[in-house]
Amino acid sequence: MAEHRFKLQAEWPGGRNNVGSIAMDNLTTNVSIPEEMDGPGEGTNPDEMLLGAASTCYIITLAAMIERSGLPLEEMSMQSEGIVDFTNGVITYKKIIHRPAVYLQSRASDNQLAQLNKLIDRAEEHCMISKAVRGNVRVELEPLTGKAN
Repeated sequence: MAEHRFKLQAEWPGGRNNVGSIAMDNLTTNVSIPEEMDGPGEGTNPDEMLLGAASTCYIITLAAMIERSGLPLEEMSMQSEGIVDFTNGVITYKKIIHRPAVYLQSRASDNQLAQLNKLIDRAEEHCMISKAVRGNVRVELEPLTGKAN
């Protein structure tokens, strides 16, 4: 089995409300606490990054499953939402909701549409990030599927 390594360099000047930076092979950005959590809101933050990781992992996993199954994909997009709870001084990443919109070509059969709906659930089960957060962060799906007109 091949092992893949990903590296990140983080710089932080110190203190809760400062602005730091992260750099990876394909991403360089500032990081700080979001404004809604009384931070400077500059760049991204860990909450957005976890949501981005979960969302992109899910949509790429689903795309690969659709491709391998030979389904006639017309278009696919997704919105995701992360819900963070702050109660009694404790911050908890409560849940992530994925809302994939997946449409097959108009020539798709009803069986292919049923297969697509199964893949939508399976992609969440097989996504590496979903597996990493399972038991700590609930991941929900609210899919919208159909055939293109």
